[in-house]
Order: sequence, then C-alpha cells, then structure tokens
Amino acid sequence: MFNMSSQITFKRAKILATVGPASNSIETLTEMIKAGANGLRLNFSHNTQEQHAIDLKTIRQASKAVGKPVAVLQDLQGPKIRLGDFEGTVAVRRGEQWTLIHGKSIKDSHELPVQYDLSAKVKVGERLYMFDGKVKSQIVSVKPNRVTVSIENDGILLQRKGINLPDTDFKGDVLPQKDLDDIAFGAGLDFDYVAMSFVQTADDVKKLRALLKKHNYNAKIIAKIETPAAIRAENLEAIVMESDAVMVARGDLAVETSPEIVPIVQRQILELAQKHGKISIVATQMLASMQINPEPTRAEVSDIAGAVISGTDCVMLSEETAMGNYPVEAVATMKRVIIYTQEHAPVTPLLYSEQNTTMQDAISSAAVTLAQQIKAQAIICGTKSGATALSIASHRPSLPIISVTSVPRVAQQLCLMYGNKSYIMPDGEKANLEVAKNLAANGVLVSDRPVVLVSGRQSGITGGTDTIRVRTLDTE
Repeated sequence: MFNMSSQITFKRAKILATVGPASNSIETLTEMIKAGANGLRLNFSHNTQEQHAIDLKTIRQASKAVGKPVAVLQDLQGPKIRLGDFEGTVAVRRGEQWTLIHGKSIKDSHELPVQYDLSAKVKVGERLYMFDGKVKSQIVSVKPNRVTVSIENDGILLQRKGINLPDTDFKGDVLPQKDLDDIAFGAGLDFDYVAMSFVQTADDVKKLRALLKKHNYNAKIIAKIETPAAIRAENLEAIVMESDAVMVARGDLAVETSPEIVPIVQRQILELAQKHGKISIVATQMLASMQINPEPTRAEVSDIAGAVISGTDCVMLSEETAMGNYPVEAVATMKRVIIYTQEHAPVTPLLYSEQNTTMQDAISSAAVTLAQQIKAQAIICGTKSGATALSIASHRPSLPIISVTSVPRVAQQLCLMYGNKSYIMPDGEKANLEVAKNLAANGVLVSDRPVVLVSGRQSGITGGTDTIRVRTLDTE
C-alpha cells in the first residue's frame, strides 16, 4: 500500500508533467512528484526508445520513494510531419517558392528536406504551415517526392520543426510505422496510458484499441483532439465515447484550425468528457513563460484557473518541465493556482439527464448528493476497474474521492481523475473501511466526521457496485 502517513492535500484538478532533459533525473522527478505532479508524460516525438525505458524506470523509483502512485503516459508522435536535417537557420521571404523534398538530396538553395512523402497526400491549393505555424504557405505544385509552396510571410526555419496541413485528409492514416514500433515497444513496459495524436474519427481510436489488445497492452487510451476533422459535430462526441480520456491539444489544434476556436472547443470537450465519465486533460502553453522565468504571467494563471473552474480533470505541462529552467517550480505554481481557484470558485457540475441511465450512474449520483448533504469528509470508493470512481467524479463533488483498488495499474490510471486519491488494498468486504480507519489513525481523516462508503456486496467484481453506507469512524 502507498504511504498514508501525510495529510491529504486536496487538489481536485490533477497535474500531468512532461519528462525531458530538464527533469529526468531521480532527484528532479522526486521533487516534481512531491510538488504535485500526479502523472508524467514521455513524448515519443523526441528521444530514443532506450532513453524512454530508462526514464520510465526512474519515474517508478521516484514514485515509490515518495510513496505516491503516479500515472505514466506514452505519447505517440502520430503523423506529425517534420522538416529534415539541415545546418543552421533558413530565412524565407514572402512571395518566395520553396520545394520540400523527401528521400532525395537537396541541391538548390530553395529546397528543404522533409521526413514524410507529402506528395502522396497533399493537393495544390492546400495550406502548409511550418515551425508551429510561424511560417505560412500554400501548395502550388505536387510532383513525386516533391511539393512546392509559396511563402506567405517572412520567417526563419530550423531543422526538424513541425509541419501542419490543416486542409489535408490523411484518410485514417494516423498510426505511421514509428507509432507501430513504439506501441510494440511500450507493450512490454509499465505504461498506464497511450496517447494517440491527430485523431480524426472514433474509428482511429478503435484501431488503436484493437492493436493494443493484439499486443496484450493493457494501457488506457487518450485521444488527442487537434485536427479539424476531430472537432466536427459528427465526430467529437463519438471520439470522446470511444476513448478512455481526451486531451485538448491546444498547440496543434490552434494551428490546424484557428486560435479563436480553441477556447470554445475546450469547453465542449470538457462538457462531453464529464457527460460520459471520461478523463479530460487541458494541454499546451499553460505556463510557457516559466521555461525561462521563475514566475508565471497573469494570463497563464488565468488560463489554469479557467480550466479548473470549467471542471477539467487534469492540466498539463509540456516544455515547462521537459526543457525549462524551473520544472519543479512550474509544478508547484500550477498546484497553488489549482488549490486557490477551487477554494474560491467551486466547480459547478454539468449535469445531464443521460447520466442517470444505469444503476452505477444512479448510485454515484446518490452517493455524491448524500455526502454533500451530511457534510461528509470523503467518498471512499471500492473499484476494480476504475469505472465507479470515474462515475462519481463526473458529478464533480467538492470533497475527496478516495479510490480503493486491488489493482496497482488502476490506482495509477486514476491518478489523473478529478478529486481522486488512490490506495491499493487486497479485495475484501471491509477494504474501504480499513482504508478509512488507517487514514483516520494517521490524521488524514477526522474520526468524528462521517464518510460515505461506496462498494459492491461482492468485492473485487467489476461492475458490481450496489451499496452506499455512512460511517463515523470513532464508532467503529
């Protein structure tokens, strides 16, 4: 069982931090987990498989040292197209034409290498953005292995910078060979989640799920919403329903669509995730200035607070912790903003009539209502798969959800869920109560205040939740 000896710091929205050169030491990872990181992301767009395996092992060592479970995420690159290798910087000017070439050497001054054969997918007239949208262009010619574009603004380019194609239909080709290799690699390791990049439809998620099953890979799936196709009305809700979690990947989403769309789409995704009991993650540039500065901007603080008030399960740090100068401070800053916001602007649950359509949904709703009416100090939930805990969390209660499970993987996966604290106990009729007593004995819970226990009469059975009990621990 993980350590119960310290007071629960009740941070309802969780923090997912990216691991990179600035943070992959055992010392820094330990401090980041202590500072409030609930999950750690390994970005497979960068680094080698061997280094990711080392980082994963180090994360688990840090988690054990702190006595706190964390979720670890394998983030697949997807069909992310990048420029190839070249020396220095390349200046481009408005009106110039440049040719992107795949698989052949570069000979002329207005040619650039590219890692993907764009000619097989793109059409004349489509937009092509380079360096995260900093250089805009339009395709004017397509030949085998060669795509020529007309530059629309002055700028500079660096090797391996990303290319976005907001008008191009990849026709479901969202798992390139690199991702297939990385999935096979990840299946033999201890990942809790696999994030799928550039999802377009629910069928993409189904394909990944089938592939994970083939590899006996029991991680849950995060669908990254970052394409125009994904946010279409006919696709978005289906993607949320098919996934285990959804990420508002605001960086590429803004480039692929337009920046003003992102806040509205973010709200829609958070509502749909809550409606269907899925974990939601808001990502990209949440504390971007803290890559180089020890303090955030006021706009960044407001951004985090807005996501918290909207009811996100989790907020994410990217370059801030992977490459920045202040990885631990960025996590600590995010934690302070989350806690202050939740204390002064409580999340209002987005209730849907569709929620109470199953016995589990009805029990979860009743447990939250009861806990709030009797001013319980916590909801203690026995869960084999995590489904009951997710159902309770979808109602966004303002008190801790203490998830008790016999499955370490489930305890780790629930670390990204709103309001959750995970504890591992063997299956048993009184497992919930034993955890509550241990927490009271260690001063985490108060013995004379009630708790609400949610469980099944047959412990350890997935989908068997059918019982709500109220207990005051000093009477036990």
